[in-house]
Amino acid sequence: MTNFKYVGQDVKRSDIEEKVTGRLRYLGDKPSGGTAHARLIMSSIANGRVISIDTSEALKVPGVIKVYTPDDDPRITFNSAVFLPDQTDRRDERIFTDRPIFVGDAIGAVLAENDQAARKAVALVKVEYEEYEPVLDPVQALSAQSFRDGHPQVIEGKISYGEGAPEGSISFETTVTTPKIHHGAMENHLCQSYMDYGDVLVVESPCQMIFTVRYALSVLFKKPVNRIRVVKAPMGGTFGGKQEAVLEPACALMTLDTGRNVRLSIDRGECIIGTRTRAATVGKVTTYLDDQGYFLHRDIDAITDVGAYATGGHRVTMAMGKKASRLYRIPSQSFKGHTTFTNTTPNGACRGYGSPQIHTMTEIHIDLLAKKLNFDPVEIRMKNLIHPGDLDPTGAPPLGNGRIRDCLTIGVEKFRWYDRVNLVTDGRYRKGVGLACCTHGNGYYGSPYPDFLSMAMRFCEDGSVLVNAGLHELGNGTMTTIGQIVAEVLDLSPDMIHVTEADSQTAPFDVGCVASRVTYVCGACALELAEKLKARFISQISQVTGEPEDKILLRDGTVIAGSGEQLTYGDMVCRIAKTLRQEVGDYLHYAPDKNPASFGVHLAEVVVDTMTGLVRVTDFMAVHDVGKAINPKLLNGQIYGGVQMGIGMAISEELTYDGKGRPKNSSLSRYHMINAPDMPPVEVVLVEENEPGGPFGAKSIGEICTVPTSAAVVNAVNRALGTDLTDLPLVPERVIKAIKG
Repeated sequence: MTNFKYVGQDVKRSDIEEKVTGRLRYLGDKPSGGTAHARLIMSSIANGRVISIDTSEALKVPGVIKVYTPDDDPRITFNSAVFLPDQTDRRDERIFTDRPIFVGDAIGAVLAENDQAARKAVALVKVEYEEYEPVLDPVQALSAQSFRDGHPQVIEGKISYGEGAPEGSISFETTVTTPKIHHGAMENHLCQSYMDYGDVLVVESPCQMIFTVRYALSVLFKKPVNRIRVVKAPMGGTFGGKQEAVLEPACALMTLDTGRNVRLSIDRGECIIGTRTRAATVGKVTTYLDDQGYFLHRDIDAITDVGAYATGGHRVTMAMGKKASRLYRIPSQSFKGHTTFTNTTPNGACRGYGSPQIHTMTEIHIDLLAKKLNFDPVEIRMKNLIHPGDLDPTGAPPLGNGRIRDCLTIGVEKFRWYDRVNLVTDGRYRKGVGLACCTHGNGYYGSPYPDFLSMAMRFCEDGSVLVNAGLHELGNGTMTTIGQIVAEVLDLSPDMIHVTEADSQTAPFDVGCVASRVTYVCGACALELAEKLKARFISQISQVTGEPEDKILLRDGTVIAGSGEQLTYGDMVCRIAKTLRQEVGDYLHYAPDKNPASFGVHLAEVVVDTMTGLVRVTDFMAVHDVGKAINPKLLNGQIYGGVQMGIGMAISEELTYDGKGRPKNSSLSRYHMINAPDMPPVEVVLVEENEPGGPFGAKSIGEICTVPTSAAVVNAVNRALGTDLTDLPLVPERVIKAIKG
């Protein structure tokens, strides 16, 4: 099937009218009548112990219901990233702790009749601490004494294959650092909880993994999972920041204690310091190669700063190692990962899940290697990049129809790389170009974490289709894309397809909108189920009409029989119900058996002001191997946003702390994201060569589109200035220092 009616078309988002008109009600927009409002009491020190908490003044505020302290904590430790009991990530978090280990750690909460009272009361709570020296540097953390009572200070892992570096090979080494980053979603974290009939705890949350939240609440409150209902609320952005159970446990605790409907929310500053971040890393890369530029062996020694708690931090470290073998043909490689803990905001999932960090390390390294050894940066990559059908030498799933070489060839030509690369701008403003390659996955298959889902689909009485699944719309168009896939199979307008969001009491199980699995895995499930439903529908039509199945056509919402009889889908559904006493619906359990790689190349042009050290990205091209674009406009939108995040990582975004572990930039006036006026024109080029296993040949784009951006920008700056900058972000101070020597 190559001529599509809906797949490959710019079908409008299913929620676009509600969003642009403001009719879509986010959780914070819901009427608050009868709802109690909660605010967290957050630690003001980075490492210490709570000696006493004076709540007397807070309790005098009119409207205050209760002040929660560590005494109200259930004394059960949990891990906010764990979604099945056999996962080995350390359980080291508490809802309210008397042993805070970062500024922003939750030590209590205020519950009040209104938000103003809750805010005022939090400011009046007086906490006395015993304060300890914080651990802040991830390298020093390797040898520091653990501040995590009963838990290790360092967790290590290794992924290796091959026989090591051969004698006589050329070697080159660099060390690259990447920053701790705030996700920057427009909507801050919040959630709401209440009790429903049958003693059911209900939590509404704009999260990415409702079943992770449900599991955490079951563990903490010792309630059967079928007495906990988690409902995915409309979301104003996440980028991984709302993947874990961060606020939901505290909110649920207050509902279970009081029986009240509770809304817990935090403001931007609290979100920056008290939720999750992208992990900072320090990566030493050593490549061994021959005199022709072919890679022979590579050593990667990576330190990941995951902040104060385990969360999924070591998963990120090892995910970095798994990506390192899937881009270049390297006969031998050793990856050593060191997960270190510091008294800073905890790490969590963030768009790319380690891929931006590992590719920033390796792609800056390759550019500097090429410069030092006098290789063309394009040619040395082309010599070593994987080919379609290559295997992963670590034994991970095969790479699939990987078209990274096409991406590089097309990008270099369309960006006019060789016309630009040798241009030298004298004077105050220096111009340069850079590029970087990357890869990312398509789900969990082949990892220790299970990847499966179930989905139900049925025709309604008017011929519309209802798709019931545990899907999470993150703002990226998931529901629209799934609807297009179903519409293509059933030959029905996407307007007639409704895809529900996740509700743990009514939706089949799905691990969540994570791991770049939605299009490739969930989309494939939707495709297979739609084909199954179509076959069932035709079989039922045949039973009702007596027409042979091969004489029945489904076209534009109309059933066309061989006899010439035509009925709408809705009329036929009703006829089947009356005649056969059956509904037209089906169910599918789906588990992928592949996890191919997506690939991309980004090319950047920058101008550097040598007087101020300011870097401006002036032109950008993103070339991506996507298999098949289900909705090109939505896909391009993902890439524009990914480029924006990557530029920020390269030149401006970093969470920093003073010597006491206090955040220095806990507001957007001090935390510098890339705004619209700072964005360059971004040209998107898609390579669509069909990926087996994906729906209509499609594979992931949402995470990979931010992966190579930072390295491309840094490589462009280094080319413009003749420098060897490797510490991100390239803030003016670092740029000026490099220019001066």
